[in-house]
Amino acid sequence: MKPYFHRTTSAAPLALFRIAFGLMLFGSIVRFWSKGWISELYINPRFFFPFYGFEFVKPLGHNTYVVFAICGLSALLVAVGLFYRLAITSLFLSFTYIELIDKSTYLNHYYFTSMICLLLIVLPAHAYFSVDAYRNRTLLSDQVPAWCVDSLRLFVSILYVYAGLAKLNSDWLLHAQPLRIWLPAHNDLPILGFLFNYSWIPYAFSWFGCLYDLSIPFLLWNRRTRPWAYAAVVGFHGLTALLFPIGMFPYIMIVTALIFFSDDFHITVLRRIGSWLQMPAHFLRPHRSFTYQPIAGQTIRSLLAIFFVIQFLFPFRYLLYPGELFWTEQGYRFSWRVMLMEKAGYAQFTVSDDRGNRTIVNNTEFLTPLQEKMMSTQPDMLLQYAHMLRDYYAQHGFHDPHVYVDSYVALNGRLGKPLVDSTIDLAREQDTFAPKSWITSLDDKIYGF
Repeated sequence: MKPYFHRTTSAAPLALFRIAFGLMLFGSIVRFWSKGWISELYINPRFFFPFYGFEFVKPLGHNTYVVFAICGLSALLVAVGLFYRLAITSLFLSFTYIELIDKSTYLNHYYFTSMICLLLIVLPAHAYFSVDAYRNRTLLSDQVPAWCVDSLRLFVSILYVYAGLAKLNSDWLLHAQPLRIWLPAHNDLPILGFLFNYSWIPYAFSWFGCLYDLSIPFLLWNRRTRPWAYAAVVGFHGLTALLFPIGMFPYIMIVTALIFFSDDFHITVLRRIGSWLQMPAHFLRPHRSFTYQPIAGQTIRSLLAIFFVIQFLFPFRYLLYPGELFWTEQGYRFSWRVMLMEKAGYAQFTVSDDRGNRTIVNNTEFLTPLQEKMMSTQPDMLLQYAHMLRDYYAQHGFHDPHVYVDSYVALNGRLGKPLVDSTIDLAREQDTFAPKSWITSLDDKIYGF
């Protein structure tokens, strides 16, 4: 590996990625703010669902606007490369803090964004075509270690391949679920809508989606297939954005795929931008290589090795748990399982005590519609909500409350059935990494990864 670690490549792909990534995040923050989602999701709710182990991340009330402002400003500073190290660290911390406030809003691309920010903290993405490099000639470099660019390509490849592996399951390939549920709902779409009335279309979409995820990073990495692969990226994610409300993720992936393009492509784009901005020639062609100090370089490579080992292994933690993954969701999050299931259900909670007090909970008094929807089908959120109800009613006249839930959930078109054993007092159960014995069995097998 020593010759590889001494190899250099153009800094242009890293610089253009930094610019595009920063601008995309800045636009996302502006969009989020303009639509009123900050107050709707992070200020108005009465109760929040923190991630296990991150209970110290608390909602900040109206100060949440300050965190979003910091996040947006940091993204803009990252894009232009001003105070880069401080800006990317601030972006990682502020974005991840927002992400961890409430489990109800979890999306794969939030996790993807946090991990990209974490990678960029240790990469010299500001060494070329940045305000920092313009102000500091000793930093300005048009060559960086090849592993700096390849680490981003590897991470994007992991996302795609693991998303493809997750689709190698019987529900997705043999039953076209959940696309058989979702696609017919879009049969009123102009031009394409009539296709969704055909029963074979969900199967075609399912198989193509699986093959796409498993192959696209390799096709993008190959120079000969790259143009066709990128056209597939644009078409696939463009159609995804049209059909499914998953926010900025499709556009982020379209932009992110550019990291696989050749050095010449990125150099041409940046030099054209530089000519528009009338940048001096020595800024665009410094003919200098960025180098880490030996100890710093070795430390960063070691940290990246640990990072990627975790990324390779963490999605398979579900193997440590019994039961059907899609049903129990133990080990489901943070594993690049994208749009694999449709869960619908409801949960009715009963709180009682040994003194004869008893009440049936109206969930709308405590939760927003989004929170109730997500809570009703996810066991760990059911437990968190039960604990919240226990503590609430203990303060309102109940003595050592018991909390039970009648929950019915339908998974990928199956008939609904109880998700939680209704005889279990959830007020007495603890939230840990251990298997949750109070989750019922699906009584069905979904074969695959």
